[in-house]
Amino acid sequence: RFGVTHKEHFKRLRAEVDLLTLTATPIPRTLHLSLLGIRDISNLETAPRDRLAIETRITRFDPALIRQAINRELNREGQVFFVHNRVMDIHAVADRVRSIVPEARVAVGHGQMSGDELEQTMLDFVQRKADILVATTIIESGLDIPNANTIFINEADHYGLADLHQLRGRVGRYKHRAYCYLLVDGQRNLSMAAVKRLKAIEEFTELGAGFKIAMRDLEIRGAGNILGTQQSGHIAAVGYELYCQLMENAVRTLRNQPVRRNLEVNLDLPWRAYLPRDYVPSQRLKIETYRRLSRIRRPERLAEFRQELQDRYGPLPEAAEWLLRSQELRILAARWHVESIHVEQHPGVMDLVLIYKTRKRIDRLSALSNKRLRVVDERSAYFRLKPPERTPDAIYHLLKALLHSAEDRL
Repeated sequence: RFGVTHKEHFKRLRAEVDLLTLTATPIPRTLHLSLLGIRDISNLETAPRDRLAIETRITRFDPALIRQAINRELNREGQVFFVHNRVMDIHAVADRVRSIVPEARVAVGHGQMSGDELEQTMLDFVQRKADILVATTIIESGLDIPNANTIFINEADHYGLADLHQLRGRVGRYKHRAYCYLLVDGQRNLSMAAVKRLKAIEEFTELGAGFKIAMRDLEIRGAGNILGTQQSGHIAAVGYELYCQLMENAVRTLRNQPVRRNLEVNLDLPWRAYLPRDYVPSQRLKIETYRRLSRIRRPERLAEFRQELQDRYGPLPEAAEWLLRSQELRILAARWHVESIHVEQHPGVMDLVLIYKTRKRIDRLSALSNKRLRVVDERSAYFRLKPPERTPDAIYHLLKALLHSAEDRL
């Protein structure tokens, strides 16, 4: 098992080394690096043939339920993992398991055993000389025992989300339905973070769910530090948007690519544009969606992003539709060096006001509008709206037609 410290060590051995990381659940920092564009990421979701999703339940330590689940597994000639991650009382837990199912053969394995003793214990389990293996998290990775298809994780609220996902992956390695029981102490209140972790592992049970689990882990723990070995935590010093912008521009500089400039077009138009809470409920994913949207520079890429949102979250609500429309207008306006667009109203009159940077471009845009866009000074141009043009929908289509139809004349 390689932790972040080991990976940082290998990267320092040769500065220009290409690094390929394979993981079931990327830690928050690794995932965030990919979302920022610092690392490329590919997601493999296709499971081996005949593999079934693992049925996952959160439950208190209930001897009757444990006995029922173990007997179900033994009746189909399977085997059971029982994970308890404290060596000091692991034998007491094993004795309790024996008292619950006295007919089962129970073995114990942990990292403080001698190598020969641990090897013999594992061989006994693989050769089916034991029905239940009570073990610490040493079984978390590297084990592939197709006959073991039920796992109990004791005190599951003490584990990280990636750890729970890895442990759950020790079962269901063949075509049989597997079961994972997350055992918690019914007498103790769980922390909010622990509840979120357990709910996530219970919710994401489908095959190939590791990426979704990692996204949820990113929400719960934060993204960590890009430089150094801290795997999780929050970016408090500069703010999320500025942080992402600084990191992206630093990476582009190192790659000898032009630095991206902000799309600084301020819109103050008569509609509400945002992501509703019931559409993207996660605050972290919402911030990430806003960030990705703000980086889009081409209308065709915006159409792809719209389709991605619909595939992921469903049909766009009205406010989200206006958010994408607003970004489309920003993209078009920026090409004409327009800094802002807002509405001015007076009795019986409504004007669109465009604040611009370059007089030559705004004069050209005015000519293409048949002089409906009037340049009044070195900063402002006005577009008088007719009564049918004063609705939000009409304003959007008018601006889109004006800015888009003239695009090829730049």
